[in-house]
Amino acid sequence: MNKQSILGNISPIIPAGKDLDKAIAFYEQKLGFKTIHTEGKPVRMAIVKRDSAQIFLQKNDDKHLAEGTQFLIQVSHIEQLYAEFIAKDESIIHPQGHLETKPWGLKEFVVIDSFGVCITFYEVANS
Repeated sequence: MNKQSILGNISPIIPAGKDLDKAIAFYEQKLGFKTIHTEGKPVRMAIVKRDSAQIFLQKNDDKHLAEGTQFLIQVSHIEQLYAEFIAKDESIIHPQGHLETKPWGLKEFVVIDSFGVCITFYEVANS
C-alpha cells in the first residue's frame, strides 16, 4: 500500500543577534516560550518552545538578515494571546501589526523580536 506523505510542524532557524542570552530572555519573558536546548559557551544556538511552536535561535548579528526574516505561527484563541502580549509589553507589537482580520481570511497580529524578526501570530477567521 502506498501511503501519502503528510507534512508536520515547521521549526524555523532565525538570526537572533550576537547576544543569544538577550534573545532567549525575550522569547521567555515576552512570548512565554521555554528554552529546551542550548549549545556553546557562550551560547551560539538555542531552541525555544511554547506548546507546539518550536524556534531555533542562531547567533547571527546580520541586522539586514533579521529584518528580512518573517514567519507565521498558527494559534488558537488569538484574542487571549494578543491580550497576554499587550499586558507584558505593548512595544513588542509591530506599529502596523495590531490584531485585525485580514482580507485573506486570517485574524492576525505581528510581534517584532529583540533583533528585528517579524513573527505573525494568526488564526483562521470565522466565516
